[in-house]
Amino acid sequence: MAVAAYASLLLLMKVLDNVQHPFRRRQLRFDADRVQSLHEKLQFLVDFLERHSQRMSQEMEDLAGQIVAAADEAEDFIDTHVVDQLREGSQDQSYHLAVASSFCQDIDRVTGKIDSITTELTMIEEGWANAQERKPVVSNLPTSSTALPSSVKNTMIGFDEHLLRVMDELTRDESNLQILPLVGMGGTGKTTLARNIFDHPYVVHHFDKRIWFTISQDYSVHEILVCLLNNGKDKEVSETSAELGERLYKSLFGQRYIIIMDDVWNIKAWDALKLFFPNNRNGSRVIMTTRLANVANSLGSQKPYLMDFLDEDKSWNLFCLKAFAKEGCPYPELEEIGKDIAKACRGLPLAIVVIGGLLANSNMEQEYWKYFAKNVSSFVNSEDDEHCLKILALSYQNLPMHLKACFLYMRVFREDDKIKVSRLIKLWIGEGFLKPKRGKILEEVAKEYLKNLVDRNLVLIREWTVRGKPRVCGIHDLLRDLCLKEADKEHFIRTPIVQLLDPYKENEIVCFLCGERVSLQETIDVPKIVIVSQLTSGASGLVCEACKKWRIGHLIVSTTSSIYISLNHCLFKTEDSLLKNIAYPTSLKKLNLVRCKIPCEYMTIIGSLPNLEVIFWRWCDIEGSEWNPIEGQFPRLKMLKLWKSNLMCWRAENIHFPNLEKLCLYYMHDLEEIPSGIGDIATLSLIHVLECNESVVKSAMQILEEQQSNGNEDLQVLVH
Repeated sequence: MAVAAYASLLLLMKVLDNVQHPFRRRQLRFDADRVQSLHEKLQFLVDFLERHSQRMSQEMEDLAGQIVAAADEAEDFIDTHVVDQLREGSQDQSYHLAVASSFCQDIDRVTGKIDSITTELTMIEEGWANAQERKPVVSNLPTSSTALPSSVKNTMIGFDEHLLRVMDELTRDESNLQILPLVGMGGTGKTTLARNIFDHPYVVHHFDKRIWFTISQDYSVHEILVCLLNNGKDKEVSETSAELGERLYKSLFGQRYIIIMDDVWNIKAWDALKLFFPNNRNGSRVIMTTRLANVANSLGSQKPYLMDFLDEDKSWNLFCLKAFAKEGCPYPELEEIGKDIAKACRGLPLAIVVIGGLLANSNMEQEYWKYFAKNVSSFVNSEDDEHCLKILALSYQNLPMHLKACFLYMRVFREDDKIKVSRLIKLWIGEGFLKPKRGKILEEVAKEYLKNLVDRNLVLIREWTVRGKPRVCGIHDLLRDLCLKEADKEHFIRTPIVQLLDPYKENEIVCFLCGERVSLQETIDVPKIVIVSQLTSGASGLVCEACKKWRIGHLIVSTTSSIYISLNHCLFKTEDSLLKNIAYPTSLKKLNLVRCKIPCEYMTIIGSLPNLEVIFWRWCDIEGSEWNPIEGQFPRLKMLKLWKSNLMCWRAENIHFPNLEKLCLYYMHDLEEIPSGIGDIATLSLIHVLECNESVVKSAMQILEEQQSNGNEDLQVLVH
């Protein structure tokens, strides 16, 4: 639970920073000294977890669980106080005193819990200080001093013979289309070998067309064909798979081509695609990589090429390049220990690369290397199928605490996903994983985190920009398995819960769990779900009979729950209208309004929701046709989508929507223009304009041109 505790602390500190924002201080009534005191206590715990990230005892793990609970409780009541105060507006003096008193009681209660936890952790730390034997801790050197030069990164250590043999198979005099499977367990270097073949100068010169694509266990033939025909980009097309396949066949006909099918798990994938690869009788080739020998035997027209393990000499050579960035060991006192470590990796290239990357960031002290060798060696005689995973786990366990959360987050991506670096950075920032550094914006901090993980070979860079910056990254399957295992152990990711409400259908409701629409007579009450009762006086958390048994013992509702609200035709032409009376839950992430008239004061209410990420307004009229957002509002808003609104004048700067990623304007016939300051939002990646005025289109293109001139390659502007 230590990583979850660390992430919870950082997120709570971010909430406290928002509360102490100068704009918030003018709106809210709270004890600034108490807030600052709690912030300092949280910082102490963050520093403690960073110092001891590699020696978490069970007692400390239990205390970490208490930290998570206390942090969640604090975030919940702080959000509640913020929203309640903003919603109530101006009241008499007695109300303000009651609000301040309630806030003090809540923050004192959580502060007391934090103090108790801190006392116990301090006692544990003092016990360590008095112990005679202390385990050495990795000293993280600047990554720039250990980063491998590009020439070393591309070296085929241990694969030279494989490269020569496969190249010989590819270029021998055989005119018919040949299929060559490369088979071996995960981490043996199949993809590395295939990539070096694909990029080899002779292959580039010899073949007219080169195509690379990944199959994986979860694949779609249609998506693969779309990507193949659009230079790796996944686009929406109206063509069927057969039509796309015909286009691919025609593009390859008469060409000498080489195709790499990476990570094939099923013969069905080949059966579905082979019809689109013509036999031009000109020496075209298909290379497949797979972990499954039975698949390899049934796939190829040639005998499968086996990727075996490295011998001790090759293992040692590869280890040296990764650990020391040079051939051989420059530290005589570490050579024997290093050879033991390399041997313990059992010749698996991935394990050697990852372990070498970890030790490259150590302080090169003999004591630490001996400690590390002892732990690696403990897995040498392991007979189960997870011995490699256990070796790789050492790299995770020895990560600094601030990198553990970012690494575990990689579990949310699918196997073999091509992850845009810009998107990953935004996700890390949005989740609150980053620790602010003086003089640096969070995007810069995130790039440092990513570089550190790349240098440790835990994250792979798959594509680069023309300026040599990482564009697309990914993670090896075995390391993703490690993420899944460790994240489950940490209870790191919680599943959001979605609730859909329609106040005008009183006799039926959507099940809180499965989403099926059922009548009220077919539901049971869930009294524990108190958060939903805040929506409307008549709303409650209900589940259908089918979900009743599943709910018992499994349903956990936390402050991070995602709740989706849909309000239809809530025109208030009265003061007690539904829209005005809703007390929005502080965990609200998505807000969908349809055919509503939105008053100016309502903008202030929703702008103050601390977790709101998505706004979608359709046919909603804004009072006065003007929107002037206030600094400090919409702190986490990522998507703003407006459809057929009467909005005419919109004044905004980058400070008003600091985390906005997507702006969608559909049928906004009255809007004069998009504020130019929107383009300066660092996280903005898309502006989508559909059927809007020419002036809106013009302003969108001006924003794009300005950002491109400033070197912003990530922003896209789509105009229909």
